[in-house]
Amino acid sequence: MIYLQLFLTFFKIGLFGFGGGYAMLSLIQNEVVANHHWLSTQEFADIVAISQMTPGPIGINAATYVGFTATGSVWGSVTATLAVILPSFILMLAISKFLLSYRKHPTVTAIFSGLRPAIIGLLAAAALALMNEENFGSPTKDTQTFATSTLLFIATFIGAYRFKFHPVALIIAAGIAGLIAY
Repeated sequence: MIYLQLFLTFFKIGLFGFGGGYAMLSLIQNEVVANHHWLSTQEFADIVAISQMTPGPIGINAATYVGFTATGSVWGSVTATLAVILPSFILMLAISKFLLSYRKHPTVTAIFSGLRPAIIGLLAAAALALMNEENFGSPTKDTQTFATSTLLFIATFIGAYRFKFHPVALIIAAGIAGLIAY
């Protein structure tokens, strides 16, 4: 029964997870933490961190780790991973010919114009979902961790947005700053 629930949950996430893996994170968190209670918030934060460090798309990595954690077996990983990939695979096969033929059509252009803000909203939701007490600390309980995390966030945002630093350089700098601060 858990495998069917896992498959249906991640199939739905794969079907509606426009914008890539980071946009999927808020959907994954809502399903696995809030709806199904397969993971705690801390376990989800740990899985996100591991998914970011391992090669491959973060949404697929997260599905793989959640599948294993929820079932305790490799078959859970396989089920969740295939389920999250399958909708994209099916949709790309179905629309590839159509899209190539009609990519300049005003209706298709309008649909993609409408999807852009939704994708940005999903990415913002993923960022906000990760700005929790487990990742940032608490301004009342753990002021030092909260202040350090907030400063790192602001510095990274400015470095990426204003100065266009390479993401790898920002990750390395944040890791060094974290090592020094903690």
